[in-house]
Amino acid sequence: MKKLCVFTISFLLMTFSLFLCSLTGPSCFWRIQNNEDNDGDLHRDCGFFLFTSEEPIKEDFYHFCIDFRIPARRYEVFLVMFFATDEINRNPYLLPNMSLIFCLIVGMCGDTLGYLEETHSPNNTWNSINYNCEIRPICDIELTGPSWTTSVKLAINSRKPKVFFGPFNSHLSDHDQFPYIYQVATKDTHLSHGMVSLMLHFRWTWIGLVISDDDQSIQFLSDLREAMQRHGICLAFVNMIPENMQIYMTRGKIYDKQIMTSSAKVVIIYGEMNSTLEVSFRRWAYLCARRIWITTSQWDVITNKRDFSFDFFHGTVTFAHHNGEIVIFRNFLQTVNTSKYPLDISQTMQEWNYFNCSISKNSNSKMDHFTFNNTLEWTALQKLNMVLSEEGYNLYNAVYAVAHTYHELILQQVEFQKMAEPKGIFTDCQQVASLLKTRVFTNPVGELVNMKHRENQCADYDIFNIWNFPQGLGLRVKIGSYYPCFPQNQQLHISEDLEWATGGTSPQVPTSMCSVTCTAGFRKIHQKQTADCCFDCAHCPENEVSNETDMEQCVRCPDDKYANLEQTHCLQRAVSFLAYEDPLGMALGCMALCFSALTLLVFFTFVKYKDTPIVKANNRILSYILLISLVFCFLCSLLFIGHPNQATCILQQTTFGVFFTVAISTVLAKTITVVMAFKLTAPGRRVRGMLVAGAPNLAIPICTLIQIVLCGIWLVTSPPFIGRDTKSEHGKTILICNKGSVIAFHFVLGYLGSLALGSFTVAFLARNLPDRFNEAKFLTFSMLMFCSVWITFLPVYHSTRGKAMVVVEVFSILASSAALLGFIFVPKCYVILVKSDSNFREKYKNKFHY
Repeated sequence: MKKLCVFTISFLLMTFSLFLCSLTGPSCFWRIQNNEDNDGDLHRDCGFFLFTSEEPIKEDFYHFCIDFRIPARRYEVFLVMFFATDEINRNPYLLPNMSLIFCLIVGMCGDTLGYLEETHSPNNTWNSINYNCEIRPICDIELTGPSWTTSVKLAINSRKPKVFFGPFNSHLSDHDQFPYIYQVATKDTHLSHGMVSLMLHFRWTWIGLVISDDDQSIQFLSDLREAMQRHGICLAFVNMIPENMQIYMTRGKIYDKQIMTSSAKVVIIYGEMNSTLEVSFRRWAYLCARRIWITTSQWDVITNKRDFSFDFFHGTVTFAHHNGEIVIFRNFLQTVNTSKYPLDISQTMQEWNYFNCSISKNSNSKMDHFTFNNTLEWTALQKLNMVLSEEGYNLYNAVYAVAHTYHELILQQVEFQKMAEPKGIFTDCQQVASLLKTRVFTNPVGELVNMKHRENQCADYDIFNIWNFPQGLGLRVKIGSYYPCFPQNQQLHISEDLEWATGGTSPQVPTSMCSVTCTAGFRKIHQKQTADCCFDCAHCPENEVSNETDMEQCVRCPDDKYANLEQTHCLQRAVSFLAYEDPLGMALGCMALCFSALTLLVFFTFVKYKDTPIVKANNRILSYILLISLVFCFLCSLLFIGHPNQATCILQQTTFGVFFTVAISTVLAKTITVVMAFKLTAPGRRVRGMLVAGAPNLAIPICTLIQIVLCGIWLVTSPPFIGRDTKSEHGKTILICNKGSVIAFHFVLGYLGSLALGSFTVAFLARNLPDRFNEAKFLTFSMLMFCSVWITFLPVYHSTRGKAMVVVEVFSILASSAALLGFIFVPKCYVILVKSDSNFREKYKNKFHY
């Protein structure tokens, strides 16, 4: 009765535990915790002894040695061991007349018996070997993997040489700490560079990273971050998964939230299998975290999902060292002798591995075993993946490394005639380790294997994608390669022929970016306190272009080109200037010619009527000089029209300055003459003599000489030159004459202004003097108009650009010249031509003589 109560209580406790597990995690997590196959590192990993014998292998030896269910995840390991030892035993040049045999290390690789009992009958041929995997005193080489922690555990208090066939681990390279552990895998020297190249190919710039919290993963993080920074790729987050399960359980939800909420669609996984990192990976798959997982080849066995999708880019992309294909391995699988090798595999575990979470945890059915008549049933699931995994290939090389070591030891035994030890039995572990670490050989595939140097600087990588075909079959498909020692633009090769795997359609590559790509015509503006990959897009500034995506800075177009409307490339500018063909240029040119002709007409009129009182009364010589200077003032405006060159640019300002100085100084001489004539009250005085001698006329050469000196200084210091205005009109280059020295230009204008102001002042004072033909009023009005034009010119000139500046200057020249012509000479012409009867001096005919 007591036993029944105890049994009932135990059953209820177990049922309650199962119920709690169903609430706290999916069935996949329950299977991870199932210690039927995962009872500690020793049960998850595989370990073998390799030894030699002069006797042939008994037909049923491996049936006796491996008398337990082989885990599905380790099925390949046993196939490689069977194949490699069989291939070596058939080789007459390697270990001739000897048999290479393997046996499991106690309790590893699912050996639930815990050890191999020595139950041979007295007539068993193996009794003569007296072999027991646990207590054999001789020095056989052990093979362990894929977890490096297993090798470390087995190395404690052991001097037996060990070959680790898992991924290369930097811890095991410390021969001071682990003098008897050797690695056969190639070091991942360029793994981070290969992953970064893949990201650049698909333009993934926003990447998540999940690693184990150990030294090797931290070193990988450092290498990856350095490679990313060189190519503008950013880490969205970095999750370092603690190795301690209790610590992990307290942070698990934080890691889940980070993965599920991050905008990064590509996540790199790096670390040890059979760890809390694997638990996290399985949990994210259960939470339907649709990401592109980039990782190493050891992770390709846990990515199989029951749901099937043709979505190429939502799965696992793995990097594996490129290994030669063992062609005869397929033949071995199809022709293997099942009576010699135990090929029993649990159908239940087969379903777990390939159909993922398909077994009901409430099933009470017994785990039945079945035996394949051959491996065709297993290889049917792997028919497109007959190449060995990287782990299997490392194990294959490890077996050959041991065989070559034993071969050399046996040769030394024969050479030195060590008959005290049986042939193939080795007791000196130091000697065995010394020979093992120096083995250099070429495997049957043709690859050179050097046990002393496993850091291959030019190790190539194959890139695989795990496809989830119907019912969750995990299929490794090679999608590309990475060759680190090729030129940079040839290192990564991605297969473009993937239509067979995508149902005849091209795969849509998802984006993984923090910010939307800045298209051509835009530039990046980085946000404060964010990663470099997070930015805003802004239009390029005026006349700058960007013809690529995600450009940091736009490129300014050359002066002779301009940016198109999209600001993606530069177009050739059209050259423009104030030409005679332009309506405005033609109008100004015609005005200049017309005013010049009109001035000449006035000049000839004055010459014709030179003896009339009105011409004589207003100092005809000064009138002639003024009219001639006005003709040149009108004509100098033509220098501003047409294609500019160096000569016209120099002549524009100098002729303008000199001829206007002559005109204004002539007006000044006229006003001085009028004032001196009418202010004389004592005839015979010296002033009268000066007036008769023409002293006021000296103002013309003096003032002109000063202007010539100013223009000369201008031309010597900073002469005008041809300038190009690219900002006034879009798509055009305006050719204009640059003033050179702006100060000199304003000095010339200022000097003209001072002369005009002086003439205006003197004329204004003489405006009311009595005389029928007194022109002081006309001079006053002409100077007033002249000053008004040029005062208005300055602000208008400086507020315009391009051809408008030339038009303003030409118009000011014409307007000011026309003001002088109109206000001074038009009234006189009117009198001469229309009112000829008043053209006499009645009252003052004897008073003044000119």
